[in-house]
Amino acid sequence: MTSVFGELAELGSATVYEAGVRRGYVDADLVQVVRGSRVAGPACTVSCGQDDNLMVHAAMAAVQPGEVLVLTMPEPRPVALVGDLLATQAKVHGAAAILVDASVRDVEELAELGLPIWARWVRVRGAAKDVAGTIGEPVVMGGATIRQGDVLVLDADGVAVVESERVQEVLAASRERAEREVVKRAKLKDGALSYDLDGLRDKVETAT
Repeated sequence: MTSVFGELAELGSATVYEAGVRRGYVDADLVQVVRGSRVAGPACTVSCGQDDNLMVHAAMAAVQPGEVLVLTMPEPRPVALVGDLLATQAKVHGAAAILVDASVRDVEELAELGLPIWARWVRVRGAAKDVAGTIGEPVVMGGATIRQGDVLVLDADGVAVVESERVQEVLAASRERAEREVVKRAKLKDGALSYDLDGLRDKVETAT
């Protein structure tokens, strides 16, 4: 499956989302801490207590190599669930990336560490460590339901979510879409217009 994740990452979140019939994406503004990073991998879902990161510490003992840690709270708030020390643990234990529905801090150190991280905010306010939550249960982030093992595709455009049972189907459709775009891009470089290639002129002219 490693090659599958690598190919999905290369295809990118926008292509995967479109090819997947627009069925899953995280509808949120996200900070890409490590610019240029592209990752795909199965989700390790973590539900924390409100403004609390006890379960993030617990997740470091549960995350499997290649997984994307998905960290959520009941309500997204600008509270830092991850900083340099937690991110260091995540990298050492093989996490492919971290997706945080809250804040991160120590961003210069995080960027230097190189573990791909996406977060809603960057803030200094730290979290408590008191509330037991869950690991491996479905979570919701930016309107998208993410289950343990669902595949996330993360890059500069955002995050696409692919249900685990649809990975091969969406990968095949994404390959086809990418191939069509290669052909289309060549035509556009030769001066063709998407207005005509996509049949959009007829829509405009028949409506006027």
